[in-house]
Amino acid sequence: MIVRDVEPDDAAALCAIYNHYIEHTIVTFEEQPLHQETFARRILETTARYPWLVLEEEGNLLGYAYASEWKSRSAFRYTVESSIYLHPEAPRRRGYGRRLYEGLLTLLAREGYHQVIAAITQPNDASMALHQALGFVKAGCFHEVGYKFHRWIDVAYLELRLEKPAEGV
Repeated sequence: MIVRDVEPDDAAALCAIYNHYIEHTIVTFEEQPLHQETFARRILETTARYPWLVLEEEGNLLGYAYASEWKSRSAFRYTVESSIYLHPEAPRRRGYGRRLYEGLLTLLAREGYHQVIAAITQPNDASMALHQALGFVKAGCFHEVGYKFHRWIDVAYLELRLEKPAEGV
């Protein structure tokens, strides 16, 4: 099992993982499956500024994690939002999510980011447990801010302060 930087050729496999969550879960608020080209463009746009990692085992991509902009105002430049998705058929409780996230958090700290925000639709016990095990703490919950599959959905926000402060701060 290796954690590595995303590559353009990963787009099809990662898009398939993400489309599962779009079509079958409330984990993402997107409602229409993405085309591979759209997903590939998102990878390029995101990696121009932020890290994006994949988990590969025996040539199969089992998941990915990446950081993205939290807010566009300049004072938020040391804060990012994180996202993680595991292949729906990847075995659970094997440390895949932790391994991916630890790699991402290490890169973010090294790059000088200060705070990581995670938005987790509710209920999602597995994601809450993973984030809390990594040191994220709940900062709040927005109630009924999303509507998918004919129901209102809450979103919990968690935060993690990274150890290394941003340079110049």
